[in-house]
Amino acid sequence: MKRTVLAGSLSLAVSGLLIAAGVGTPASAADTGRPHTPKASKTQAVKDARESIAAHPQAVRASSHDTFTSAAVQVDKDGTRHVHMRREYRGLPVLGGDVIVHSAPSGAFRESTLGLKKSLSLAVTPKVSAERAEALAQRMFQGKRSKTSSKLVVDALSGTPRLAWQVTVDGIAPDQSPSHYNVLVDALTGKAGQTWNAFHTADGTGHGYQVGDVPLSTTAVSGGYQLKDATRGNGETRDAQNLTATNDSPPAGWGKAFTDTDNVWGNGSLSDRATVAADAHFGIQATWDYYKNVHGRSGIKNDGVGARSFVHYGNNYANAGWDDTSFSMIYGDGAPGDKPFTEIDVAGHEMSHGVTSATANLNYYGESGGLNESTSDIFGTLVEFNANSAADTPDYLIGEKISTTPLRFMDDPKKDGVSQSCWNTNTKNLDPHYSSGVGNHFFYLLAVGSGSSKWGNSPTCDGGTVTGIGNDAAGKIWYRALTTYMTSTTTYAQARTASVKAAIDLYGASSTQCAAVEKAWNGVSVAATSTTCGGGGTTPPPSGSNLLANPGFESGAVNWSSSSGVITNDTSGQPHSGSYYAWLDGYGSSHTDTLSQSVTIPSTAAAPKLSFYLLIDTKESGTTAYDTLKAQVVSGTTTTTLATYSNATPGGYALKTLDLSAFKGKTVTIKFTGTEDSSAATSFLIDDTAVTTG
Repeated sequence: MKRTVLAGSLSLAVSGLLIAAGVGTPASAADTGRPHTPKASKTQAVKDARESIAAHPQAVRASSHDTFTSAAVQVDKDGTRHVHMRREYRGLPVLGGDVIVHSAPSGAFRESTLGLKKSLSLAVTPKVSAERAEALAQRMFQGKRSKTSSKLVVDALSGTPRLAWQVTVDGIAPDQSPSHYNVLVDALTGKAGQTWNAFHTADGTGHGYQVGDVPLSTTAVSGGYQLKDATRGNGETRDAQNLTATNDSPPAGWGKAFTDTDNVWGNGSLSDRATVAADAHFGIQATWDYYKNVHGRSGIKNDGVGARSFVHYGNNYANAGWDDTSFSMIYGDGAPGDKPFTEIDVAGHEMSHGVTSATANLNYYGESGGLNESTSDIFGTLVEFNANSAADTPDYLIGEKISTTPLRFMDDPKKDGVSQSCWNTNTKNLDPHYSSGVGNHFFYLLAVGSGSSKWGNSPTCDGGTVTGIGNDAAGKIWYRALTTYMTSTTTYAQARTASVKAAIDLYGASSTQCAAVEKAWNGVSVAATSTTCGGGGTTPPPSGSNLLANPGFESGAVNWSSSSGVITNDTSGQPHSGSYYAWLDGYGSSHTDTLSQSVTIPSTAAAPKLSFYLLIDTKESGTTAYDTLKAQVVSGTTTTTLATYSNATPGGYALKTLDLSAFKGKTVTIKFTGTEDSSAATSFLIDDTAVTTG
């Protein structure tokens, strides 16, 4: 019998142009008390993160067969570290197994952010051959194939982790786009699962434009100049010569370099092939400068390396896109009679997919896919504002100069007829370009505010009012949330948690900026989680030392005795803090659950107390106590009931405190007993327990 999903008391959680490309769940652990160091190097941050994983394996759901490789590393000004780690299980990559280890300036472990629900335990011997999996993926691919490859992985993206073949079919899609078509094939059953394209493109027909007269940074070569920017990581713009590329699309050295004798590029019209090259090259500069000047990021991967752009890609190709495999942009010339896809916000959008790939690595499907797209829309817009070009007045419209109608409206995304302005349970099922509307709307509310302005007219989904905090603060909050707290499987609910944490980090828990983040999420129907501005989602410790071990259940069932399934991180329920909690009953049938732990109460305790947070959700009605939860103390053969709670008084998490003075000097068992009758489910959720001495 499945439990009834709580109603009314839970956070909402499920999670190119256009343009294409956990937060995971936080788990806390105690500080290890290492000596303070002023500011750690990235190498030291990684070393400390590895030590934290070894010391707190449950906090990252690590098994004895897991290994971790560092990806992005961030060290804050105060020395706090955030290390993104990729997970392997028995040598196989774990999709959805990435984790962020957050450490104090001393190197002491603070918490982790991850999407994995529990430690992995599965066999890694396939029953389905790679050849069979590849054949299936090839049949599913629409287009011209060039190469097929496969590798064994653990698919932990959703549901029960499974062994799978990740098959990649490279080629050219029917619309001339390069394609890296991925299919997950169950390695035991041969059934096809999740699919995605690792090349990300724009949606729609191009009506591109030019950026006008702009300065360009070039490189002197023999006989003249080349469109290569030595001041921005040697970012280069090349001519694709109306060809398409496969495999590493486009591969290094592909296309033709743009050279010129007088360092004047283009003539303002499409009669000169260098005109759109000037547009694209300016897009590289504008994107680099935004990330460098606003966020201190040196290039897309933060490694000082510039990106490449290829203009005149394909034959009348009406699209633009970012290819992370080859670390490059492509721009088509558009349909006959139209202009190319070389708009500033398009360039910023596409290259921001590379930033996402290098940091949170958000999946490109489900709610994380929508967040991936909205992140590119957000930063593409901010690149446009930062460039402040007279030829392209900054706004909150996406691709407005490519098409007669903007491709997306950030003030009210549903204006385009397909995008969502408000989150709902179907959001995860939409194309990422349409589910991105929730994130776009959130950002507009956060930056500009609700109601009418010179930028548009933005309604809220909850009828509330939001006062904007401006692009600078809103952009910095989103960037920190992306790079510090989001993982590949982050959903919109988890993005709310990530952005609240980011706002607390940057501006403080009581700041106007943090309050605006919460209101903006409310305004797009993404409900509150346990992380709030008021306290960052943490529970103030009770007075006196806590005698209970694993009091918040963050180490799973360790130190507790309980009925099967009681200690859980099931996202159908809701923790008071962290990710784990105890869920008693909720089956809607005759059932009894127990939860207990033994503890010794000192005879010297001044005023010993049992405290815990309790949430009661019920399908019962009226004031009759059909379903009950008893808080009890077992001493020897005697069981004393301290308090009884029932379906008659439902409500969200509330602190309960009970007197234990009668048990001084005794070793007793703290016990919770939940009893449910034969109909109408009642759930009792317990979290953040404590036995204190006073």
